[in-house]
Amino acid sequence: MSHILLVEDEVHLAEGLAYNLRNAGYDVDVTDSGEDALERVTHHKYDLMLLDVMLPGISGLEVAQRLRKAGQILPIVMVSARGRTADAVAGIEAGADDYVTKPFDLDEVLARLRGALRRQVWGRAANHHPPAPESLAYGDWTVDFQRFLATGPEGGEVRLSPKEVGILKLFASRPGEVISRETFLEEVWDLPGSLETRTVDNFIRKLRQAFELQPSKPRHITSVRGAGYRFVP
Repeated sequence: MSHILLVEDEVHLAEGLAYNLRNAGYDVDVTDSGEDALERVTHHKYDLMLLDVMLPGISGLEVAQRLRKAGQILPIVMVSARGRTADAVAGIEAGADDYVTKPFDLDEVLARLRGALRRQVWGRAANHHPPAPESLAYGDWTVDFQRFLATGPEGGEVRLSPKEVGILKLFASRPGEVISRETFLEEVWDLPGSLETRTVDNFIRKLRQAFELQPSKPRHITSVRGAGYRFVP
């Protein structure tokens, strides 16, 4: 049974969501503050955090940032209000792996949680592509997939989330190939490729900001109009 920490300060929403998650077979703890969430993660093992952006005191964005800076790699699904796309993008940049919007579609929430919790089975691509190596070197950066860590010029380091590592693993297994958004959703997020979402683009944007000298003119993670993205080592 997967153990989820739900961080939500709207009492009725938290109660309803926790009820449905438990009915779906999850073990759920609930807290209404970012401070308590950080404390709980320090002392308990969780498989996933469902984290609201807007919280009293420490915001959900800061919670995600602190966890990633501390080396925590548990999946984080950020919750934002519908129409506040900037919150969702900020959540991804803070270290969240995915996001959902209020009001919830329960089936979508459950699908995203299952995708975030399910370990990536990279063997699915092995029939057609060689497996990804344990590390990736390109430009001035070396990515250690086991440690979720990238090291760069002058000893600089970037902590990576599981989904960021998943994207880079997929790139590493298919250098030079065009990879569609649908493929990223299916193989990294375990979500239907037909799902309408900008999640993949937001993650690509964040990786470019971290590793490209000119993010607006990327050399390594390039766009192929209407088709997807290509990785050039």
